[in-house]
Amino acid sequence: MLKKRIIPVLLLQDGRMVKGKKFKDYVDTGNPISQVKIYTSQYTDELMFIDIQATVNSRKTLLNIISNSAKESQMPFSVGGGIKSLSDIREILAAGADKVLINTSAFENYDFIKKAVKKFGSQAIILGIDYKYNNEINQNRVWTHSGTTQTEAEPFELSKIYQDLNVGEIMLNSIDRDGMMKGYDIELGSKMSKTLEIPVILCGGGGNFNHLVEVFNKTEVAATACGSLFHFGDNSPMRARSHLKNQKILMRSIK
Repeated sequence: MLKKRIIPVLLLQDGRMVKGKKFKDYVDTGNPISQVKIYTSQYTDELMFIDIQATVNSRKTLLNIISNSAKESQMPFSVGGGIKSLSDIREILAAGADKVLINTSAFENYDFIKKAVKKFGSQAIILGIDYKYNNEINQNRVWTHSGTTQTEAEPFELSKIYQDLNVGEIMLNSIDRDGMMKGYDIELGSKMSKTLEIPVILCGGGGNFNHLVEVFNKTEVAATACGSLFHFGDNSPMRARSHLKNQKILMRSIK
């Protein structure tokens, strides 16, 4: 059985960390490099940086943050935000990232993802699926462009298409639960993780350690991604890992 992972998510804006609710109302949560040092000291499993601006200037700042972060620790980094080309991927990996997270461009161009997998390997490519529940049709719908554009796609069906592109992982992110700290979407997380043959990262809603326990006990997801859980309060990946291990959930050993 694969050991479970906890992945802190650092949203970046103007070189600072921010956190919002339902992809809106962002507030400053600190300096990313300082936070990386803290996560490094706790032997965090993995970090994910997402540039929510995705402009030419913000990319330069992002690359600088990734480069400095890579010098501070040996933990893997995933990086997302505005990735549209093979050169974007190459630039981010060269700066020190281990994986890239691609969302909108994946939805719009499957051929791009096929080329990325061929060029950089499956293990380097994570595809993100952001979604909301549509009350008018009583179904989930995929949203792109940082949660501003609704599509006709259903997230579970899209995940099967993405798997066939031979990517390494899929991150499922509930916009409705983002920043609300009321728990993850266990139903869809379970359905997707039990159907797909590639790892699923579940994101959106983590508010306490019991939410993590629920995910790993009731689904087969490989990892939980957390933002607010670690930004607000005195929670940390080390404490979360200890809590999960006490609940008999297999976690990566630390030094």
